[in-house]
Amino acid sequence: MKYIYQIGIISAISFVAELLYVFLPLPVPASVYGLLILFFLLMAKIVKLEQIEDVADWLLKIMPLLFVGPSVGLITSFDAIKGQILPLIVMCVVSTIGVMIVTSITAQAVIRIRNRKGKENR
Repeated sequence: MKYIYQIGIISAISFVAELLYVFLPLPVPASVYGLLILFFLLMAKIVKLEQIEDVADWLLKIMPLLFVGPSVGLITSFDAIKGQILPLIVMCVVSTIGVMIVTSITAQAVIRIRNRKGKENR
Protein backbone atom coordinates (compact mmCIF):
# COMPACT_ATOMS: atom_id res chain seq x y z
CA MET A 1 0.00 0.00 0.00
CA LYS A 2 2.93 2.30 0.78
CA TYR A 3 4.22 2.03 -2.79
CA ILE A 4 0.83 2.81 -4.29
CA TYR A 5 0.65 5.93 -2.12
CA GLN A 6 4.13 7.02 -3.22
CA ILE A 7 3.38 6.37 -6.90
CA GLY A 8 0.16 8.33 -6.44
CA ILE A 9 2.03 11.37 -5.14
CA ILE A 10 4.54 11.29 -7.98
CA SER A 11 1.78 10.70 -10.53
CA ALA A 12 -0.28 13.60 -9.18
CA ILE A 13 2.71 15.92 -9.45
CA SER A 14 3.34 14.68 -13.01
CA PHE A 15 -0.31 15.26 -13.88
CA VAL A 16 -0.22 18.85 -12.59
CA ALA A 17 3.00 19.38 -14.55
CA GLU A 18 1.31 18.14 -17.73
CA LEU A 19 -1.59 20.53 -17.11
CA LEU A 20 0.83 23.42 -16.70
CA TYR A 21 2.53 22.43 -19.94
CA VAL A 22 -0.78 22.43 -21.79
CA PHE A 23 -2.17 25.65 -20.34
CA LEU A 24 0.91 27.86 -19.96
CA PRO A 25 2.27 29.32 -23.20
CA LEU A 26 5.90 28.79 -22.16
CA PRO A 27 8.40 26.57 -24.00
CA VAL A 28 9.08 24.51 -20.88
CA PRO A 29 8.70 20.71 -20.92
CA ALA A 30 6.26 19.14 -18.49
CA SER A 31 9.08 17.19 -16.86
CA VAL A 32 10.78 20.45 -15.86
CA TYR A 33 7.52 21.72 -14.37
CA GLY A 34 7.25 18.44 -12.47
CA LEU A 35 10.77 18.70 -11.10
CA LEU A 36 10.18 22.27 -9.99
CA ILE A 37 6.86 21.41 -8.35
CA LEU A 38 8.41 18.46 -6.52
CA PHE A 39 11.39 20.57 -5.45
CA PHE A 40 9.19 23.30 -4.00
CA LEU A 41 6.90 20.78 -2.28
CA LEU A 42 9.92 19.11 -0.70
CA MET A 43 11.47 22.44 0.33
CA ALA A 44 8.18 23.61 1.85
CA LYS A 45 7.91 20.22 3.60
CA ILE A 46 4.44 19.72 2.14
CA VAL A 47 5.75 16.46 0.76
CA LYS A 48 8.32 14.78 2.96
CA LEU A 49 11.15 12.79 1.42
CA GLU A 50 10.01 9.64 3.21
CA GLN A 51 6.67 9.89 1.39
CA ILE A 52 8.26 9.32 -2.03
CA GLU A 53 11.74 7.97 -1.33
CA ASP A 54 11.19 4.26 -1.99
CA VAL A 55 9.48 4.70 -5.36
CA ALA A 56 11.92 7.46 -6.38
CA ASP A 57 14.86 5.14 -5.63
CA TRP A 58 13.20 2.37 -7.65
CA LEU A 59 12.62 4.72 -10.59
CA LEU A 60 16.28 5.72 -10.49
CA LYS A 61 17.32 2.06 -10.50
CA ILE A 62 15.29 1.27 -13.61
CA MET A 63 16.17 4.49 -15.44
CA PRO A 64 18.66 2.81 -17.82
CA LEU A 65 15.90 0.44 -18.90
CA LEU A 66 13.74 3.42 -19.82
CA PHE A 67 16.35 4.56 -22.36
CA VAL A 68 16.20 1.31 -24.36
CA GLY A 69 13.10 2.31 -26.36
CA PRO A 70 14.37 5.71 -27.51
CA SER A 71 17.78 4.21 -28.32
CA VAL A 72 16.22 1.53 -30.51
CA GLY A 73 14.13 4.25 -32.16
CA LEU A 74 17.30 6.14 -33.05
CA ILE A 75 18.90 3.02 -34.49
CA THR A 76 15.87 2.19 -36.61
CA SER A 77 15.69 5.74 -37.98
CA PHE A 78 19.43 5.94 -38.70
CA ASP A 79 18.82 6.64 -42.39
CA ALA A 80 16.86 9.79 -41.52
CA ILE A 81 19.59 11.17 -39.24
CA LYS A 82 22.61 9.90 -41.18
CA GLY A 83 23.43 13.36 -42.56
CA GLN A 84 23.23 14.97 -39.14
CA ILE A 85 25.60 12.69 -37.19
CA LEU A 86 28.36 15.26 -36.67
CA PRO A 87 26.03 18.02 -35.35
CA LEU A 88 24.36 15.46 -33.05
CA ILE A 89 27.70 14.32 -31.66
CA VAL A 90 28.82 17.92 -31.13
CA MET A 91 25.53 18.73 -29.34
CA CYS A 92 25.90 15.67 -27.11
CA VAL A 93 29.50 16.49 -26.20
CA VAL A 94 28.81 20.19 -25.57
CA SER A 95 25.68 19.52 -23.52
CA THR A 96 27.44 16.82 -21.49
CA ILE A 97 30.31 19.16 -20.68
CA GLY A 98 27.82 21.90 -19.82
CA VAL A 99 25.91 19.62 -17.47
CA MET A 100 29.16 18.53 -15.82
CA ILE A 101 30.23 22.14 -15.28
CA VAL A 102 26.87 23.28 -13.90
CA THR A 103 26.64 20.20 -11.66
CA SER A 104 30.12 20.74 -10.23
CA ILE A 105 29.49 24.44 -9.58
CA THR A 106 26.18 23.63 -7.90
CA ALA A 107 27.73 20.87 -5.78
CA GLN A 108 30.53 23.19 -4.68
CA ALA A 109 28.03 25.89 -3.75
CA VAL A 110 25.97 23.43 -1.70
CA ILE A 111 29.10 22.20 0.08
CA ARG A 112 30.16 25.78 0.88
CA ILE A 113 26.69 26.63 2.23
CA ARG A 114 26.65 23.50 4.40
CA ASN A 115 30.13 24.26 5.72
CA ARG A 116 29.10 27.82 6.62
CA LYS A 117 25.97 26.58 8.40
CA GLY A 118 28.05 23.97 10.23
CA LYS A 119 30.48 26.63 11.46
CA GLU A 120 27.63 28.90 12.57
CA ASN A 121 26.01 26.08 14.58
CA ARG A 122 29.20 25.36 16.55
